[in-house]
Amino acid sequence: MKIKEIIIVEGKNDTQKLKRYFDCDTIETHGMHLSKKTLEMIQQAQNKRGVIIFTDPDAPGEKIRMKINQHVEGCKNAFIDKKKARTSKKVGIEHATEEDLKESLEHLLTYSENLQPTLSWSEFLELGCTGRADSSQKRRKLEEYLHIGKSNGKTLYKRLNMLQLNQQECLKILEEEE
Repeated sequence: MKIKEIIIVEGKNDTQKLKRYFDCDTIETHGMHLSKKTLEMIQQAQNKRGVIIFTDPDAPGEKIRMKINQHVEGCKNAFIDKKKARTSKKVGIEHATEEDLKESLEHLLTYSENLQPTLSWSEFLELGCTGRADSSQKRRKLEEYLHIGKSNGKTLYKRLNMLQLNQQECLKILEEEE
């Protein structure tokens, strides 16, 4: 499978894993320290071919993702569930299967500051995805259905708006039988 965009990953093991299954190019962030030079390289890649941010499904990976999205407009984002990218001791893209990596790369979100919200905060609260005993279960259901990675309430709210989903569409997903 040929991937046009350049994939942003954390390290060389992630690059090796992706290149094993896909015809792709990567830029490695080398962990959480994102240098000005690396951010400039990512911006150039975005201008020429587009980029996909595919960081590990952990706190450092989310921080890297947020920093890149804040500095480079219009990045595509791929997410993988933590359960699908782990060993008994480590979490990372390099531990995922080919099938799980492919599924993640088929469900991309594009981050943009310019999108108009389709879901208000009060509508989000009415969905029950934060502040209730079953909120984490509701968030998990939306995250898994939409392939948008694990998140807290505020992050889920942002990602639902990135997808331009409204309250009725979210309710439909939440009400589906498992």
